[in-house]
Amino acid sequence: MRQKVPCANLLAASILLFLAGGCRERPAEPAPNVDAKKESRRDAALKAARVWFAPKVPIGSADFGVNTPGPKGFDTNADVDCTFSLEPVGGTTPKFYCTLPDGDRVKVKYSERPLPNGEVPAEIAATRLLAALGFPTDRMNRVHSVKCRSCPPLPQQALQCLEKGQPAALCLQGAAADRVVTFDEAVIERPLEGDKIEAAKDQGWSWYELDRIDPKAGGSSRAEVDAFRLMAMLMAHWDNKGANQRLLCPPGAERPDGSCRTPVAAIKDLGATFGPKRVDLGKWKEVPIWTDPASCRISMKALPFEGATFADTQISEDGRQFALKLLRPLTPQQLNTLFEASGVSDYAHILGTGRKPQEWTDVFLGKVEQIASAGRCP
Repeated sequence: MRQKVPCANLLAASILLFLAGGCRERPAEPAPNVDAKKESRRDAALKAARVWFAPKVPIGSADFGVNTPGPKGFDTNADVDCTFSLEPVGGTTPKFYCTLPDGDRVKVKYSERPLPNGEVPAEIAATRLLAALGFPTDRMNRVHSVKCRSCPPLPQQALQCLEKGQPAALCLQGAAADRVVTFDEAVIERPLEGDKIEAAKDQGWSWYELDRIDPKAGGSSRAEVDAFRLMAMLMAHWDNKGANQRLLCPPGAERPDGSCRTPVAAIKDLGATFGPKRVDLGKWKEVPIWTDPASCRISMKALPFEGATFADTQISEDGRQFALKLLRPLTPQQLNTLFEASGVSDYAHILGTGRKPQEWTDVFLGKVEQIASAGRCP
């Protein structure tokens, strides 16, 4: 007969394994060795990359009050049970991995009082918007609550404490196999499906590399790429280092020789949007779409990291018109729902009129008008 192991023993064993394998001081990692074959495969995939696909639901009919449809999704009213996973997550924003009853492991992002996590409403709004317009992205499932078994009261701090080599008894104080910690403001991340195409770890892609996409190789048109850039400007997506984007081969698209039929270039992390300092209505309103509307030039030089990988670019007329074709069908009612359902208007540091979804909608529509009033582009 198979002997049952008490949950408390399993938790203790997991802690020891985590400390043994993940909390020792590690030597500095050597510079990544770029594999020539992988680099060639990545180059070919980047040329053939798609940034946009026609949405299945007409844009004017998109329902922003529910989670983006997709595999293994969650209802917005769901109370999700899971078990805390002792696995490093990196970064500074509150998040942790949790294992569902069926064994599926998911990443949970949550808010803490009195300092809420601005990535939660930003990512919900940004991912739902992009998905509705046809730009592939992760799905951030907002749920009613996440009930985490064996969770410490503050998971992110506990994991950081363990990473520093502190005693587990100290870092995981308050965690127990029979204890459940409930997170009312949480999202469950479902990454865009596909195999990463990269020649070095966390290489992703940089925005200046979008110039390499070639429609003749099967990649997106210049209009689609320029509309993608304009969406990044509209949302003020400034945290755009390569690791925050993904070059993927979707399931079933890999050829026998290892190449990909329909590679996808997508944004991975949209937590630093609608700001620049994450869901800041006043600052977001101040970020212009154009540096020169007459010549249709865009720049993120005024944003954090001076635009990072987002190089100053001249948008084509076809790109401007394509962006308007996607944005014009959105109604004020849809946008009000988008911001209300994401929690942007309820974010704790926003005061006064900023708590009204209509205020966010007005700024959004104002940015659409900036796109419309520019040009004619070269």
